[in-house]
Amino acid sequence: MENKNKNLEPKRGDNINRRKPSMAEHLAGEKDSFKESLSLYLPYEMVGGSVPYIAGTEDEAVWNAASQACGTEKVHFTYTIENNYCWYLACPSSSLASNPDSWCPLASALPGNSEYWDKDTVYIYEQEGLASALRWDPETGRMQVFLGAGRTLLPKIQSMDANFVTIDAERAEIVPWHNRMLKNEQLSRAAARTLLLSGILMNMIILAFVIFQFFITNVSERDLEKVKEETQVTSQQLMVEAYNALQSDSIKHMVRIQELLDELRTIDGTLVKYEVEGGSRKWEALLPPAYGQGVGSISGKVQPGIESDGRVRLKGTR
Repeated sequence: MENKNKNLEPKRGDNINRRKPSMAEHLAGEKDSFKESLSLYLPYEMVGGSVPYIAGTEDEAVWNAASQACGTEKVHFTYTIENNYCWYLACPSSSLASNPDSWCPLASALPGNSEYWDKDTVYIYEQEGLASALRWDPETGRMQVFLGAGRTLLPKIQSMDANFVTIDAERAEIVPWHNRMLKNEQLSRAAARTLLLSGILMNMIILAFVIFQFFITNVSERDLEKVKEETQVTSQQLMVEAYNALQSDSIKHMVRIQELLDELRTIDGTLVKYEVEGGSRKWEALLPPAYGQGVGSISGKVQPGIESDGRVRLKGTR
């Protein structure tokens, strides 16, 4: 028996899709295992149809329709959007068990793809005795997919009153399959890996910050020695100044004022003025005329004239 998979390996002249990894592959860390090449393969089980197009829900709608048509949730599908409809082809994932990295040339004839002309044309593709056809019913407008042995299917298709186009898989634009479950798992791996790398990066930033702070702390300790020394010198200066302030003449002047008051009280005198200018002091007192020349420590110069109360004014500097 001839091996139907003999042309699945890329050969010179085969149409190979040199794809680039998507952002999901990069985030999931699967760039190295990403398959850049897709080989031609016509699944032996395939369905097709259309579902109304609702923006944002096309993947869900196509997957749901394909799952019901194939009788399993594990399906591969591809679709295009035209005239408010999603036109799709799908096959059970198990039918691609031996050809995981492949694409179906019949998908290139979906509306909007490279091999599509119009809905009045029947698109045919044959591979190793297995033939397929894609057509639109002229009465209902529904898309129909025919799949079977080439020797029986092709005569039936060619008997239809329609234009026929054989898909040139070598020149057709590649249309890869999609698998919703695999995509979700890949996005989950990408999210987990992103969180892991983000956590590692954050920990590295925190560690770098801690090391930087440790370095700054060690450097600052050296600077603190100088600051400590300057602080001690300044503190000593402040203490000396405070001591000098306590040792100022204010106490002596207070004592002298008290002495003057005590002596003046004994001779019916009154201290009316006491001033300190620079390092000298001046005071004035009113005394009875009998004590005009002073008494005891009260001595000074008597001012001319008599005060209104009959006493004389004495100015002293002692």
